Formats: sequence, structure tokens, C-alpha cells
Amino acid sequence: MKLFVTGIGTDVGKTIASSIITESLEADYWKPVQAGDLDNSDSHKIERYLTNNKTVIHPNSYTLNTPASPHLAAQIDGITIDLKKVKEPATKNHLVIEGAGGLLVPLNDTDSIVDLIQPDYKVIIVSRHYLGSINHTLLTLEVLKNRGIEVAGIIFNGTEVPSTEEVVLKRTSIKMIGRIEEEPYFDKNVVLQYADDFRENLKNL
Repeated sequence: MKLFVTGIGTDVGKTIASSIITESLEADYWKPVQAGDLDNSDSHKIERYLTNNKTVIHPNSYTLNTPASPHLAAQIDGITIDLKKVKEPATKNHLVIEGAGGLLVPLNDTDSIVDLIQPDYKVIIVSRHYLGSINHTLLTLEVLKNRGIEVAGIIFNGTEVPSTEEVVLKRTSIKMIGRIEEEPYFDKNVVLQYADDFRENLKNL
């Protein structure tokens, strides 16, 4: 199973959700494009959160120096992101693929994060509760629908907001995988607890 984790925007919890999914399935992890924070990248964070010894963290296809939209970060580095050079790692394990920002974040003059999604990927959306998140969540789902990409499920992040979750779930009939609460911190033990809680829903995607 290949799971592509995307968010309704930046800083909505994709990496913590990816760590939970990776730990739950003892899957491999791959972030195709990393822009900035190279000493504390998403791959580094995933590694710190895991307790299993089966996960392999695969190298980024593009590692860019500037914390910015990938197209700009690449431009600053004097390169252009080429989708043909974004090579999915070979593995017989489950694979969790983490996007960058939201679906329409540009990679170059023509391609966006959504163009990384392959036909055999199952897409999981991470939605964080804030004013405007309903609109951003429904827009994300609309983009995927217009491209003929099915969504496997959604993870809500933040303190429970029943009215928000209800309208999203009713309008879209999307499967809810689980909710990540507004935790005071995340460490291996917290991630492991969520991994246990989410496992059955993830295996049934």
C-alpha cells in the first residue's frame, strides 16, 4: 500500500500524521521534495518519532536549501525540479509519501505537488481546525475530484470541532481515519499511542 499524505495548507500537521501512519503500518517513508530546514527536516523528525525497526526512510529526490515554495527554493539553488527525476523508492514494504504544503504548491512553471500523486497511491488529507479550514478542506477535495483522484481518508488535527468535522464528512462522504488532539508535545510514546488507535482504519483503506 502506498499512502500519499497531503494537507489543506502549510503547518497543518502532515509530518506528525505521516509519523503516526508510518509507525502504525511499520511502513517506509519518503518525502520527494524537502525545502529548507535541512538540519531538522521532515525525514529527521519522522526518524525521531518512530519506535519500530522496520521503517526505512528514503532520501529526498530534491533537497533544497531555502524554506520556501519548492519552485522558488529550486530557483534560488539554480535548478529546476523535473518530475522525471522524482523517482519513487523501490520497496516491498508499505510506503508513506509526504507532500509539501498543499496540493497546488508549485514545483516548477507547470507542475504542482498534486502532480506527484500516482494512480496507485491512496491519498490521505490532513485538515487542521482553524477559521477557514472548512473552505480549505473542501477546496482540497475539489481539486482531487476534478483530477479524478480518489481520497482514501481524512485525519483531523487539533481540538475536536464537531460542527467542522460534521459538515466536511457529510458533504464528501470521506472516511475519517482519526483525530490528532492538541497535544502539549509529541514524542515516540505519543506517536505510538496514535499509531495503535489508527491502525485498524489504516489497514482497511
